[in-house]
Formats: sequence, structure tokens, C-alpha cells
Amino acid sequence: MTITVEQIQDWLSEAEEAARIAAAEAYAKNGNSDWDACGFGWVNIYKFCGKNLDGRSKLAKLLKSAGVRQDYTRAFQVWNPGGYGGQSISIKEAAASAYAKVLEQKGFTAYAGSRMD
Repeated sequence: MTITVEQIQDWLSEAEEAARIAAAEAYAKNGNSDWDACGFGWVNIYKFCGKNLDGRSKLAKLLKSAGVRQDYTRAFQVWNPGGYGGQSISIKEAAASAYAKVLEQKGFTAYAGSRMD
């Protein structure tokens, strides 16, 4: 299977849209975003089709070209998927989980992460 940077960008856009929808649904369900603890949400991407993304592989280079950064642990990471501008950790977790789920459907090993501020 040959994967292009355009295909990666399409997958990331699909994941971003899913995260945006999940954030909006969580916001609608819970009302005002000030009801919850403050925090951050992100997604870590570790593998594709069972193979580690070490930063030197073709797919890792495509992820970098698509704008996904590696963190200090060398995992690929997307911060604040869905772009929710509030501080609610629950809304950010919902968005991160939706983003990771789309990536998992594409063959990635991806996990949602969060922490309180």
C-alpha cells in the first residue's frame, strides 16, 4: 500500500472533524464549559499497521510533512484536536478520543491523553 502526504492530510482532516463534532456534542450535553475542571487534551500516535513510527520511516516523514510533530518521547502528537477554545478537560478528552478513534480505523495505534491544568 502506497500512502501519500495527501492521504495522510485527508485522514487527519477526517479525525479533526470527528474531534470537532465530539467537542460540540460534549459542550451541548454539559452546557457552559466552566462547569468542569481545566485541562488539556491530545493524541499520541505510536504505530501504523503494527510498525513503530520512529521518525525515520517513510510514513513518519509523511506525518511530519502533514504537520504532526514528535514529542520528547518520540511519539507523534496532536494537541487540542478539534480546536476547542475552552478549558473543560472533559470536552477536550471527548475530542481527543474521537480523533484517536478515526486514526485507529485507518491502521494507526493512537491514544487520547489528557491532564489537568
